[in-house]
Amino acid sequence: MEELEQLGIIPVNYAVLRSLFSDYRSPRNKIANLEQAEKIIRLKRGMYVVSPKVSRQLLSVELIANHIYGPSYVSMESALRHYGLIPEQVYMIRSMTPNRSKYFENPIGKFEYITVNEDYYSIGIKQQTVENKYTFLIATPEKALCDMITGTPQLRIQSEKALVVYLEENLRFDISALENMNKSIVKECINTGEKKGVLELLLKLLQ
Repeated sequence: MEELEQLGIIPVNYAVLRSLFSDYRSPRNKIANLEQAEKIIRLKRGMYVVSPKVSRQLLSVELIANHIYGPSYVSMESALRHYGLIPEQVYMIRSMTPNRSKYFENPIGKFEYITVNEDYYSIGIKQQTVENKYTFLIATPEKALCDMITGTPQLRIQSEKALVVYLEENLRFDISALENMNKSIVKECINTGEKKGVLELLLKLLQ
């Protein structure tokens, strides 16, 4: 369907779809039929994305995560996997937000949003542009690591050695990547975030 194809892979709200099919007698029924036929996918109430079968494009879970709930940026394992810093597939797309924590599940996947304070939130976010088609917000590698430390409940690390074990064995993180990381981002996180002691151990590893 040409009307849907022009939307590409950008999530849209109900009002956009309704305006797209305003010539139909019942745009509401048309939208419901498209969802039933799996030509559009409901991401949450009032938000949809065109099925890859129609758009003939791969969906971006990072872009979808940004749209489902915001402001937010993709982080933690989801960002580390995106950068190729951990080998495991990620089945929960985790993001940070200055708003209330939220959880969404839809046919695309599971999306979790973790609350952080506004000063900490604004550190280490980058705009990732893909093939000049779309842009999403994602943590830098340094911020994603800091978010793993601050956002993981009951994570108790009291030495550099224990931190290395956590990175290598729990996360299976590429330790060689630490050499190229931006220390200033970690320093800012120490000044505004939680678990300062563990973040200071991370900073030592970078030095």
